[in-house]
Order: sequence, then C-alpha cells, then structure tokens
Amino acid sequence: MSTPAMIEAEGLTKQYGQFMAVREVTFSVPQGQVVAFLGPNGAGKTTTMRLLTGFVAPTKGSARIAGIDVQTDRISAAEHLGYLPENGPLYLDMTPIGHLKFFGAARGITGAKLSSRIEAVIAQCDLTTVARKPVGKLSKGFRQRVSMAIALLHDPGVLIMDEPTSGLDPNQIRGVRQLIRELGRSKTILVSTHILQEVEPVSDRVLFIHDGRIVFDGPPAKLTAGGKSLEQQFHTLTAQPA
Repeated sequence: MSTPAMIEAEGLTKQYGQFMAVREVTFSVPQGQVVAFLGPNGAGKTTTMRLLTGFVAPTKGSARIAGIDVQTDRISAAEHLGYLPENGPLYLDMTPIGHLKFFGAARGITGAKLSSRIEAVIAQCDLTTVARKPVGKLSKGFRQRVSMAIALLHDPGVLIMDEPTSGLDPNQIRGVRQLIRELGRSKTILVSTHILQEVEPVSDRVLFIHDGRIVFDGPPAKLTAGGKSLEQQFHTLTAQPA
C-alpha cells in the first residue's frame, strides 16, 4: 500500500500585480517524510508555505493538507497542521504556559486533555525551566521553542516550519535540529531554510525553489553527486533565472 500524501501543492501560483512570487509549484510529501525547502532569499519559500497553510489565497492552483483543500475547508485542514512562521508573534507579557492555555482554548482543547498536551509539549520543547517566565524575558532560542510548542499543542500530523533556526546561535541551532529529527519519526515535516548546512542533518529530501519555481527535487545526496559541494550546487541552481 502506498504512503498517503500529507502535503500537496498542485500548480500553485501567486501573483502580486506584475510580480510572480510563485509559479506553477507542484509537489507532494508522503506521510513520515522530512523535506528541506531550500532556496535563496526572495525565491518564494515563505509565499509557498503561506499558500500551503491557507494564510494566503493562490492566484491559481490548489493546496491540500492530509487530503483536505486548505482554501475550501481551512478549519478541517488546520486540525492536521502545525505551522511555525518565521519570527512567529508572541505576547511578551504572557508566559509559555499562558500561551499554551490561550491557544489550546482557541482550538477547543480543554480540561485534562489540555493539561496533558501542555505537559507533553513543555517537555518535548525543553521549556520546563522557563514555563512560568514572561516571554519578553526569554532568549530568542527559547521564544522559538515556545512557538514550536504552540504548533505542536494539538498534536498535528503535519508540521510546516519557516526558517526555524533563523537568528539562533550554534547551540540553539543544534537543539532545533535535534527536535526536528525527533519529530520526524512520527510526523510529516516541511522545513524551509536558505542555510545549506541545515539540509543534510535533518532531511530525507530536498525541494529547491528559485525564481518562484521548483528547480530540484530529490535526496540530499543527489545534490552533492559528482563531488560537487552544496555551495557549488546552490550557485549552479540560482545562477540564471528559472
């Protein structure tokens, strides 16, 4: 039996006036796969992720999460989806536990189930020591973990993460990588980055976007076939308009 597709993009296109941010993007991610979404700044990574999560409507094309169209039934799709935007907004005067209670209630999770999920994601994201401190007093690394805990609170089968290690120091980056590897054992993950060193440690597959188009789709080892470095391949794939 084939593995079901948990993330699907079919002909996704987004146009802002005369600017084409995303052009006919088509791919699918099967259950249990961790995919690195790679590309230079301005390539269309964030726009594609916003289209996949339903935050932005496509000019044409469609996106599905767990087989559910995110435009026609966004609420049902969101039940299967955890989204970590780059620099996700947090309330600085609230604690991590306060955030989790707030977002849990917004999702209709209450009582013992909410308490159990909060306990689980606090441990999973290593927030025990800061769980009752105001977010405004936390480091960027801990704030990123709070955002991750919020995305994981309803135990979604799909995670979409936009630049989860942006602005973090090497130790914090290592911790996020480890968390992604652990989550990848049970979830389908699409994680965007423009940092080449992020690719091999966390991903089973690489999607490379340039100029709004997918220009590479394959395992990380294929990028370095023939002795080429990731930096050389990055230059080759982005040297000319797609």
